[in-house]
Amino acid sequence: MTVKGSDLIENAFSSARDSGSRALIGFLTAGDPSPSHTLRLAGSLIQGGVDILELGIPFSDPLADGPTIQAADNRALMAGATPQSTLETVRALREKELTTTKHNGDEIPVVLLSYLNPILKFGVNKFLGDASKSGVNGLVVPDLTFVTSRSENQRNGNNDREDARVFCRAASKYEIALVMMAAPTTPSSRLSSLISKTEGFLYFVSLLGVTGSRKAAESIDQSNLELIRNTSSLAKKKSKNIAVGFGISRPEQVKDVLHAGADGVIVGSFFVNLVASNLDDIDQACKLLTKSARKLKEATYVSYSSD
Repeated sequence: MTVKGSDLIENAFSSARDSGSRALIGFLTAGDPSPSHTLRLAGSLIQGGVDILELGIPFSDPLADGPTIQAADNRALMAGATPQSTLETVRALREKELTTTKHNGDEIPVVLLSYLNPILKFGVNKFLGDASKSGVNGLVVPDLTFVTSRSENQRNGNNDREDARVFCRAASKYEIALVMMAAPTTPSSRLSSLISKTEGFLYFVSLLGVTGSRKAAESIDQSNLELIRNTSSLAKKKSKNIAVGFGISRPEQVKDVLHAGADGVIVGSFFVNLVASNLDDIDQACKLLTKSARKLKEATYVSYSSD
């Protein structure tokens, strides 16, 4: 029996919680440094203990991403990566059972991140249908506007509203979770609506700027932690998970975010940079991904006063 994408994702958060930890979501750019390497690299992250795998479909103008992921997108595109090759990678991960955990047989959810244009070119219904057949469970589209009020509809226009409707209908049909994004600047009324609409989890951006823009040694400041705390509290009232991303790379940062109430953390640029630093030695890249993921996963096992 097919499991709904949102259910599988929520089960990953629940399983992590039951084990005394919180969820670690690991991101890689699909096709970097080539489509043939993504399978091994993704498998290495899973071996390191990520609870959810997120793969980015490379795009030529990734507005929300910093230099690290932009460079990865360029390498992937030069190597011939496409939305289709990304779906083929997910299918291969499923067929080779690389997403099946050895300790309890659970399936690791796979979430794709894609900008709007590649999916529109592919065809929304065809893309989501093929994604579902390939084993994709969730989708994040950073530049897709989800209209949550009449005033927003007037500002954004009918095209944005229709794009969102098409996505929602197709995602529901193919049982793929649409993951909403929120930022520190998201108004409280819109934030509440996004939490209500999101499926699987809310992707909360931990700082203003692009991915990877926090320095590795930089702590998460108290104002951002307070935003995470408030957003987490609101999400819990609606029985939704919140995962925090952008600029998280160290165990101390993971612990800070989780102590603030988040249900999970998203680590992207850090993992992508490990690949970029070992383009001539994929074996080494795989070892570092597994080792680093394991270390970050260990940081998710902390005491939670709210439990």
